Amino acid sequence: MEEMHINWLALIVASIVPLVTGFVWYNPKTFGNAWMRETGMTEEKAKQMNMLKTYGLTVVLSFFVSFFLFVWTTTGGAPTEPHGTEAYMTFKHGAFHGALLALIIGLPVLGINALFEQKSFKYIAINVGYWILTMAIMGGIVNAWV
Repeated sequence: MEEMHINWLALIVASIVPLVTGFVWYNPKTFGNAWMRETGMTEEKAKQMNMLKTYGLTVVLSFFVSFFLFVWTTTGGAPTEPHGTEAYMTFKHGAFHGALLALIIGLPVLGINALFEQKSFKYIAINVGYWILTMAIMGGIVNAWV
C-alpha cells in the first residue's frame, strides 16, 4: 500500500472556503434576505451571535470535510487508473466529487432536517446550493493542490 501524502496547507485553505462562500452566498445582495425570511432570522438575533465560537467551530468542522474530500478524491477508482494518479489530480475532478458529495449526502441530510422543521423548498434550495458550491470549491482545492 502506498503512503498517502497530505498537503496540510491545502486542507487548511479549503477549511476557510465555507466562510468565504458563505459571505458571498448569504449576503443580502445574493440569497441573504431570502435565507433570513425562510429561517426567521432577524438582524437583532444575528447580532447576538458569538462570532469567535461560530467562525472558529466552522473552520474546525470544515477541516473534517476537507480531509474527507481529500481522501475521497485521491483514493479509489478503477484498478487500471486509480484516483490519486496525475490524470485525476485536477481542480475539475475534485470539484465534481465535492459537488457530488453535497448532492448525495448534504441534500438528504439537510432536506430531512428541513422537512421536520417544516421549512420551505426555498430554504432547502438556498442551503443545499451553498453546500454544492462550497464543497465543489473545497474538493477542487484539496484535489488539485497536492
